[in-house]
Amino acid sequence: MKEIKAGLIGLGTIGTGVVKIFQKNAELMEKRLGARLRLAKIADLDITTDRGVAIDPALLTTDAYAVLRDPEIKIVIELIGGYEPARTFVLEAIAQGKHVITANKALLALHGDEIFAAAEKQGVNVMFEASVAGGIPVISAIKESLCANRIRSVLGILNGTCNYILTRISQEGLEFETVLKDAQAQGYAEADPTFDIEGIDTAHKLAILISLCFGTRVDFKSIYTEGISRISALDLQFAKQFGYEIKLLAIGKLGYGKIEARVHPTMVPVDHPLADVDGVFNAVRLQGDFVGPVMLHGRGAGMDATASAVMGDAMAIARDLLRKGPVRTPSLGCAQASLADFPVRPMDELVGQYYLRFGVLDRPGVLAQIAGILGNHDISILSMLQPERQIGGAVPIVLMTHEAGEANIRAALDEIDRLDLVREKCHLIRIESDLA
Repeated sequence: MKEIKAGLIGLGTIGTGVVKIFQKNAELMEKRLGARLRLAKIADLDITTDRGVAIDPALLTTDAYAVLRDPEIKIVIELIGGYEPARTFVLEAIAQGKHVITANKALLALHGDEIFAAAEKQGVNVMFEASVAGGIPVISAIKESLCANRIRSVLGILNGTCNYILTRISQEGLEFETVLKDAQAQGYAEADPTFDIEGIDTAHKLAILISLCFGTRVDFKSIYTEGISRISALDLQFAKQFGYEIKLLAIGKLGYGKIEARVHPTMVPVDHPLADVDGVFNAVRLQGDFVGPVMLHGRGAGMDATASAVMGDAMAIARDLLRKGPVRTPSLGCAQASLADFPVRPMDELVGQYYLRFGVLDRPGVLAQIAGILGNHDISILSMLQPERQIGGAVPIVLMTHEAGEANIRAALDEIDRLDLVREKCHLIRIESDLA
């Protein structure tokens, strides 16, 4: 029987999951493939720690180049994460004529252009289903099943840590720091959670989705990124009173020759499907010109779900190798020469609705003063809440605006925050009304 050999670089959590699938489902994969897909070599700096899975010591090495330069290995699976040496290893694998699978969203968000161009020149696959939304097959859906559609928008809840934290705050009324500590204790959040809670991880994934959906290059630094660290139980409580849930949303839209590319806490109507995505689950909602709205929902992280996505890519590459033809689908679903260079719309051009929470002294005329400044910047109030209780020596005033320009909102808040009567800088949360 025909045998295809793969090599693994990185024996962490996801790498261990990949080994388990190779061992547990070898017969199933062989039956579906009509050939044997075998893990021939595993490279990691630490090959002595017990990962809870039995591995033949002969497969293990501390030298990544033993995988990269083995002529019998046709597929290299990179699971070490980070920028370097992952970038060097991936480019070396491509130079050696090997197909590559990676779960490394940070690497692709910053160095994807270089990697995909090298793969196209060499005539090899770079597949990365596991880089976005774990076990949810969103990459293959965009590249394959929806490839005849013009994708108009992509919306995503892409970070399980943030979604878990927001869900706990919403359902239990706990504060951010309390839930974060619990998430770290349970392994849902890293010891240094910055990449997650400040939206950086989500922005990495959005960069990949935008390139796939709109056939364009996107500079990661141009993606507006805001995390959830300022969201309080109070905000989620008020959001519910207005009929919304708060989610850290990745938003990509294409219109009038420009891309919207932004990650920030977003108020989502409670009757929208994205509002029901709770805990560590992820979801991606796509709007195609013919298919309409499509939503994919499932586990966005974890050993098993992410390893499943890696092995799906491995099976797809193995089928191409058995066919002995050229790469069937380019990395981003279209040739590098076909990629467009749409500019990213500046945030100051954004128009939408806003939730604004002020902490002010309990004195007559404060609301009129705030409303006057908003009105001077062409911002009108849709609805308001003014609870009587004090919080930290100040009373909250909560407003929902009609549609307004981001630049006007920013200018108004800068003026309001400098008032003597304001004791806490305004908490701003954008409301996404265009959620087809």
